[in-house]
Amino acid sequence: MKKLFKISFGILTLSVINICSVAGYYALNLPDSYYVEKGKQLELSTVFDISASPENETLASFAGETYPTTTAASLKLFGVIPVKDVELHTVETPVLVPGGDPFGIKLLMDGVMVIDTGEIRSQDGMISPADDCGIKKGDIILTIDGEEVSSNSDIQNAVADSGGDSMKVKLIRDGEEIMTSLTPAFSLSDSCYKAGMWVRDSTAGVGTVTFYEPETGRFGGLGHPVCDSDTGEIVPISSGEAVDVRINGVIPGTSGAPGELRGTFISDNSSGVIYFNNKFGVYGEMLKDISSSGAIPMGLKQEVKTGYAEIYTTIDENGPKKYEISIEKINQKNTDTKNMIIRVTDEELLSKTGGIVQGMSGSPIIQDGKLIGAVTHVFVSDPTMGYAIFCENMYESGIAN
Repeated sequence: MKKLFKISFGILTLSVINICSVAGYYALNLPDSYYVEKGKQLELSTVFDISASPENETLASFAGETYPTTTAASLKLFGVIPVKDVELHTVETPVLVPGGDPFGIKLLMDGVMVIDTGEIRSQDGMISPADDCGIKKGDIILTIDGEEVSSNSDIQNAVADSGGDSMKVKLIRDGEEIMTSLTPAFSLSDSCYKAGMWVRDSTAGVGTVTFYEPETGRFGGLGHPVCDSDTGEIVPISSGEAVDVRINGVIPGTSGAPGELRGTFISDNSSGVIYFNNKFGVYGEMLKDISSSGAIPMGLKQEVKTGYAEIYTTIDENGPKKYEISIEKINQKNTDTKNMIIRVTDEELLSKTGGIVQGMSGSPIIQDGKLIGAVTHVFVSDPTMGYAIFCENMYESGIAN
């Protein structure tokens, strides 16, 4: 009898430990808040049953509308064992038109970005005025002697006209405003005053539109920020344009060598205005009417599940087309641009591109009739795989706010 009791007690103890381990795993890996479609309850796609028990109501805002429906709730394993407390924000989910069409991106920086520093040959030898005053690669120069600068020529003219006198420079580094004094030196090689730095005032590229919002004409695309090619920093913009692009061909991706869509700007005329460039993509407003035809609901992160999905993307002059993919892994708690790992399974896309290539960033992902996310990155070691972002994150960051 004692032996049977010990066995039963051991089994019970092991079961409790396993249940606690499962609860602990979900406590660490599930988000602290969720958006829930108005009129519905939170449903999680988890291996073990997790349910939400609401507690009280306050206020929340999403997509410009306010509802008295933010609810504190407790997530419970099997409806009994507490996992963690979360916030449930009840919303009317947006209805969006999936993109998949390429667009040209032209951005003018807010200030000018220092992309490198170097020495100049002066009568005092090889010196770098920029290094000497603490200016670093990646800094954003805003003003010189109180005057705003917005182009390479603004910097060149200010330095050339300085006569070698010290100049007050206001710059931004890691979000912090810094003042420093720059004393240009006379270059014996170029017979003019120089600062010993290279700067950039604009950037351009090609990406893919993720969605349009017919009601406002706004759009979101890319799924990740436009970063400077030399510094890797997010480009701060003063203004931006979206322009029409034609895809002329594709360089297929191979292991160790990401492929690339080859596109050209069709004209210099703007097709849209770009307002924001943040870590979730670029956002703006199209200068053309956006039809609501083909609009579908936006899927919330808890609705995304592993398995079959589709992407809309453009790889030739024929425009957007659907291709099959598989969602391999989901990370709901990740607040960056790598919320999902996806694999291209479509034989046609694999044969033409090798999988995901540069320029496809922003290609919308559709699952169960909902717009759930966008392609963001390719795995360099395996171009058939890559990362994707939740559409919820993109929309909240650039359209709702």
